[in-house]
Amino acid sequence: MNWILLIIAGLFEVAFATCLGKAKEASGTMVWFWYTGFLICLSISMLLLVKVTKELPIGTAYAVWTGIGAVGSVLVGIFVFKEPATFWRVFFITTLILSIIGLKIVTK
Repeated sequence: MNWILLIIAGLFEVAFATCLGKAKEASGTMVWFWYTGFLICLSISMLLLVKVTKELPIGTAYAVWTGIGAVGSVLVGIFVFKEPATFWRVFFITTLILSIIGLKIVTK
């Protein structure tokens, strides 16, 4: 169950990064909508991370949490914000995903 919560926490990390990107593009009252989304997603992500670190090693949990956030943020950048999907970006994101899977395999 802790691994599922950790994945959800990582997805909320992606959401708060996305909210920051959208806030940068927004104007008027929509900016506050995106900043509110940022604060809500940040809070949920952190609370879940705190919860899972009671059972999982902090080093593993933090590495997986940031890895999910990094991979997700790059993918959102490519698909939502139209950032370039160069060979090297995709290559290193793939190695990051494999590293996250490896941490899951070697951690109880």
